[in-house]
Amino acid sequence: MIKSLRIRNLATIEELELELENGLSILTGETGAGKSIIIDAIRLILGDKGSPDYIRTGRTEASVEAVFEAPKMAARLKDLGLEDGEELFVQRQISGTGPGKAHINGVLVPVRKLKEAGTAVADIYGQNDHVFLLHLENHLIYLDAFLDAGALRGEVSRAALELKSALLQKQELESKSRERVQRLDFLAYQVREIEGAGLRPGEDEELAQNREILKNAEKIAGLIDQALDLSYAQEESILPLLTKFKNVLKELIPYYPSLESSGPSVEEFGIALRELSHGLMKFKDGNTGTPEDLEVIEGKLNIIDKLKRKYGPGIPEILSYLEGIKAEEKALVAGRERLEGLEEEIVGKFKDYVAKAGKLAAVRVRGARKLSALMEKEIAILGMNKAAFKVEVRTNAPALEDPATIREGGTEEVEFLISPNPGEELRPLRKIASGGELSRVMLSLKSIGKEAEAARTLIFDEIDSGIGGRAADFIAGKLEALSRKHQVICITHLPQIAAAAAHQFRIDKRFEKERTYTTVRKLQGGERAEEIARLISGTRISEASLQTAREMLASARSGKKKTGSGSDS
Repeated sequence: MIKSLRIRNLATIEELELELENGLSILTGETGAGKSIIIDAIRLILGDKGSPDYIRTGRTEASVEAVFEAPKMAARLKDLGLEDGEELFVQRQISGTGPGKAHINGVLVPVRKLKEAGTAVADIYGQNDHVFLLHLENHLIYLDAFLDAGALRGEVSRAALELKSALLQKQELESKSRERVQRLDFLAYQVREIEGAGLRPGEDEELAQNREILKNAEKIAGLIDQALDLSYAQEESILPLLTKFKNVLKELIPYYPSLESSGPSVEEFGIALRELSHGLMKFKDGNTGTPEDLEVIEGKLNIIDKLKRKYGPGIPEILSYLEGIKAEEKALVAGRERLEGLEEEIVGKFKDYVAKAGKLAAVRVRGARKLSALMEKEIAILGMNKAAFKVEVRTNAPALEDPATIREGGTEEVEFLISPNPGEELRPLRKIASGGELSRVMLSLKSIGKEAEAARTLIFDEIDSGIGGRAADFIAGKLEALSRKHQVICITHLPQIAAAAAHQFRIDKRFEKERTYTTVRKLQGGERAEEIARLISGTRISEASLQTAREMLASARSGKKKTGSGSDS
């Protein structure tokens, strides 16, 4: 709610400050006194477009400041970094030389931020204030709240989101279908290429060693022959000489007993030399490769080198890459299978959405008829007794071919239509209703609505235009009832509405030194009776009109006591 409002140099207002409270506050005063300027100031603080024409003559800047009590669960305010229960301090400057400035809690913000914050805390209902009516989604939300259809709407929303998610998956899979086929072909080629090489860890090193052996086969054979000659093949080779050496040692042992311990070492050396010679002979026999064998090895090494250049620096890395692409290949195949299964899943989800949306549509159509009839009665009571009102429900059939028709809010569009005069066709309320009619329609909607919203400020302008008598009494009652949940501010010329208020302010205009000044003051006690008497009889206040005013205030106080609502009058 608005706790305080300060206006400086705006039109005929030089400086003015209002302290506002909960309940119904009424602004009264002579025609042209400046009541509408106060509403304009509130519009500015809520983000409406400003103009240098607002600035008081002789000044270069106009400003409006307001302190709001931030309502609980106001998501837009939380987006601005404010928590529940905090005050919201808003400033707006209109400059004659520039675009002006806006601040929220001392922080400079774009003017659009004022509008974002403003829609969270206040609504103005008058000729040029169609924010609620301009957006047809608001009509639909209102109808669903009126019908307590939130749970069913939630089911439809979830079904729509699940279906949209499946459709998006399908779209993504289809868009990648061609890429997937190309990728699968490429991966299959790589798998064949690597697997065809039949690689095993360490094979490249083994092949390189064999290649060197085959390249130097003749040299190796000569060296082996030399080694075998030296070990045993020739008469003066190591093994025959070693045998002679052992025999000599045997003859020396009787003379040199310590030599006996050397016998095993000589024997072991002989055994080792024979094993080494045997190994050399086997190596020679096993490496009798041909030039063709060398070509095979060279060919395999060339294949391995090629794979290394493409897939990794060594055989372990190549085999690791192979495992990776086989896993990718498996995932791509699974994606293709997922696309096939998704088609059936989408059909099922679409049927579920259609069923739930159809159930919600039926509830809305029945509820629209009920709300239409109720609204006609309400606006008739408020002075529009010849007006026709209809809540029009248009259903758009959903189609899988057009995802835009699958909407979280269901398949309906809802719009409020009105025919102010008999014989005229029903037309959109937002386009043809006058300021007073709009205010009274919004008062009716707010009075019978069930929106789960936090307390906010509702400002009604021109609500009493063209009405009087019983209709004025009913409007007064509706405003007072609405003020039990919201802060309500209303400009009025009707004594019935003024008497119903908890707080009343009088707007006056005075002329001083060839300047016009608009002032405001809160009325107390007998002042209220005098102001209401003026509304009854004009400038000539009689004792009869004063008595009537007192009786109206007393009646209003009595009614509030019965309902538990307080007043300051």
